[in-house]
Amino acid sequence: MTSGTDLRGRRGEEGSLVVRSAPAVPGAAVLLLHGGRSEDLGPPPLVNLPALRMRPFAAAVARALAGQDVLVAEVRYRHRGWNGERGDAARDARAALVRLRERFGTVPVVLVGHSMGGRAALSAAGDPMVLGVVGLAPWCPPEEPVEHLAGRAIYLLHDEADRVTSARESWEFVRRARTAGADAVGIPMPLGGHAMVPGASRWHRRTAELATRMLARR
Repeated sequence: MTSGTDLRGRRGEEGSLVVRSAPAVPGAAVLLLHGGRSEDLGPPPLVNLPALRMRPFAAAVARALAGQDVLVAEVRYRHRGWNGERGDAARDARAALVRLRERFGTVPVVLVGHSMGGRAALSAAGDPMVLGVVGLAPWCPPEEPVEHLAGRAIYLLHDEADRVTSARESWEFVRRARTAGADAVGIPMPLGGHAMVPGASRWHRRTAELATRMLARR
């Protein structure tokens, strides 16, 4: 396995990736996108709790895909917030896909995003490399575009007791995405809240299963 340091880039560089596991020549990839804030133009802190929360997800995906030609990496954001029409996290997600394509060619990709990272993943999923998205307690505002998701697999996992992002808005997003031609499914989780800490192993396991399922179709 290679470390993939050539994909990491400098801190604050658009499209920067932190590689968690990679074969010498990846034939597919799973990119993870962590949560953030609605508005914050500052850089993510060095000790970034939302990013740390995604580490067990990266590890679970890497274990499920061990021995396969799949790169597992996390997208590093330039800014801590979404920042309105700027959509900074979505810009970084799209730039990460460009970086991946430049390095390895057009490989199938699954995006896994939590909260703001879920919104970023869904926004970037129109890229032709993307097979689908696993959204974890995602931020799905009303009126969010869905037309670009036609033909993609979309799985949104949400605890309906979440007080930070709305499960009801996730289910409505699923309904609209289906109408637009996506294979979209809403998956209620029995516990976990927004941080997905209670029952964490179930969240990790289900995410790895869904990512593996999507990559099996490539």
